[in-house]
Amino acid sequence: MIAWQIQSLLMSYPDHQLLSRTPLLRTAVNTLPGPIAAPLRDFLDHLDRTPLVDLEADYVATFDHRKKFSPYLTYFAYGDTRKRGMALLRFKHAYRAAGLELDDSELPDHLAVVLEFAATGDPVAGQRLLIEHRAGLELMRLGLREAGSPWASVLTSISATLPPLHGRDHDAVARLAAAGPPEEEVGLAPYLLGGTR
Repeated sequence: MIAWQIQSLLMSYPDHQLLSRTPLLRTAVNTLPGPIAAPLRDFLDHLDRTPLVDLEADYVATFDHRKKFSPYLTYFAYGDTRKRGMALLRFKHAYRAAGLELDDSELPDHLAVVLEFAATGDPVAGQRLLIEHRAGLELMRLGLREAGSPWASVLTSISATLPPLHGRDHDAVARLAAAGPPEEEVGLAPYLLGGTR
């Protein structure tokens, strides 16, 4: 799906190459349905009027310094726990089954990587991965919107490519918002519940 390819580019670290592609991206966005296209147009407008140095600084401040907006989909479900490693393997297996091998420069659950896979690798498996991590995606979208981040528009567009949320999905988002990602407790027993060393 062309929308996922565009969204993948827009969720990547901004650079001169991205800015040089905005006219082409605009042309492609104009072929998409309104609910998917409108937020992408808003973001492209932001790219056009913002100096690259500011885009870069905002990207780092948003996605690298705030775990709440982590672009790594498994973070929301597993935090920085050991279970996250198994979840990452699931992404790698999906890519390998489609004949794709990632290098070690990026984790397989980075939203831009997953969108690229859904666009050019296996749309069915890619969409399944996105849906499985929908609660985290929605939490990131809501948080970015609340923070006034321009990247909220890209997340809104991504959500528009997925099936509508149902009651169970809303409950999962609410639970995740209330509890946050899990924290590793293995090996911390002496420090929990008033334990001593």
